[in-house]
Amino acid sequence: MAITAADVSKLRKTTGAGMMDCKKALTEAEGDFEKAVEIIRKKGQAIASKRADREATEGAVLAKTTADGKKGAILVLNCETDFVAKNESFVAFAASILDVALASDATDVEAVKALDLNGRTVQEQITEQTGVIGEKLDLSAFDTITAESVVAYIHLGNKLATLVGFNQEVDAQVGKDVAMQAAAMAPVALDADSVPAEVKEKELEIGKELARNEGKPEAMLEKIAMGRLNKFFKESTLLNQAFVKDNKVSIKQYLDSSSKGLTAVDFKRLALEA
Repeated sequence: MAITAADVSKLRKTTGAGMMDCKKALTEAEGDFEKAVEIIRKKGQAIASKRADREATEGAVLAKTTADGKKGAILVLNCETDFVAKNESFVAFAASILDVALASDATDVEAVKALDLNGRTVQEQITEQTGVIGEKLDLSAFDTITAESVVAYIHLGNKLATLVGFNQEVDAQVGKDVAMQAAAMAPVALDADSVPAEVKEKELEIGKELARNEGKPEAMLEKIAMGRLNKFFKESTLLNQAFVKDNKVSIKQYLDSSSKGLTAVDFKRLALEA
């Protein structure tokens, strides 16, 4: 089976072994992650430097749009401590990566790491900054949106950010309201149609099981589960969520009332892991 860069990266993070050693182990294990870990350990390749073994769970989450507001990019640059995360030079470094990424055609982390930043690749700059700062740094997430209008929002403290794309020009405050909604309410999808099929199936099964445990008739389980699924859509999809500033209307209704036909077409939300 094909071994992806993400698989190699995950194994490297777990074991601390080199990139090529991880790729070889995964190939030998035919993609079986646990077996690959065992292979690396048996070969004595699990010895990692002290820094490589550290957890980089702090950091900065930033989002930005192009000057014309047609494209937005969002990323997470991790470090080890909150002290470094709050440092102006670290945030500025993350912002410099975001700038070159936004100006490029990059759509994922690996593509961003390969971009030129002041004469060196982004990854080389990250490695260099690791030595300068004395902490493990890692560009762990990156995404983009292209739409008629894109709004970026960074929550206070740089630990959470969102991008929202709209189908037409949007009033600045309205766009910010929806981007803040996405930040605060953490929707799982844009609308009901955007919810992955496996998530819908899981929610239906949960709904049926709950109804069954409540003693509901077997013939009624499907209907009851569908009702709970619709409630899930209302609570967990951006356009169907109640607007936090006025829970009498949904985000979809709020947007349409602001400008006829205005709607969100995409959103991205990144946050530091708790």
